[in-house]
Amino acid sequence: MVRKFVAVGLAIAGLAISACGGRMTNENSMAGGTVMLPPMGDLAVYAMMPKHTIGEELPGEGLGQLKSVKWKAMLGGYTQQTYSESLGFPPGTKITIRNVSRKNTHTMDVVKVITKSPAIFPKNPQLSVGAKGDGKLLAGYASGPIKPGQSVTVTLVKDGIYLIGCAFHYSSGMHDVVVVGKYARPGPQATAAPTSSPTGRSSWDP
Repeated sequence: MVRKFVAVGLAIAGLAISACGGRMTNENSMAGGTVMLPPMGDLAVYAMMPKHTIGEELPGEGLGQLKSVKWKAMLGGYTQQTYSESLGFPPGTKITIRNVSRKNTHTMDVVKVITKSPAIFPKNPQLSVGAKGDGKLLAGYASGPIKPGQSVTVTLVKDGIYLIGCAFHYSSGMHDVVVVGKYARPGPQATAAPTSSPTGRSSWDP
């Protein structure tokens, strides 16, 4: 069945959760990851990611894919907002990696480190399923398995351009770019993914 995705602000999501759960929420209490409201028929509602959070999910589950002009690659499966996009953070940031999937376990591994565009993703990289890197995003980092609704944290300790991917779903389009730099920002998002074969839009990324 076709699922529809609606991006809503944190304030709206907070009000809805407060109404349903009978408790107040604020920005600090939502820092664990994306808020997904209970589904209503074929409608699923996603709130925007909290600050310093990377949400991960298969592109076909809802995040979609983005054909990046800057990186000359298809990106998908990771977001700082609602849909897939290239990622950007300042160094020293402590990031929450949140699995927003309802059923699939994911990882976030550093595939390789590059110095400039294009982002050429290897066809069959050997990605680690187990956690590596002592919680620091550098060459060889691996988050380890993150089950649906769970999260891990990682510190961005060094400027660079990191190609990332999921050890379980890399071949399904789950790979992306993380730029760590003083002025790094996330790129534009993919279009909504109403089917299992999502399409994206070409535009500028950080």
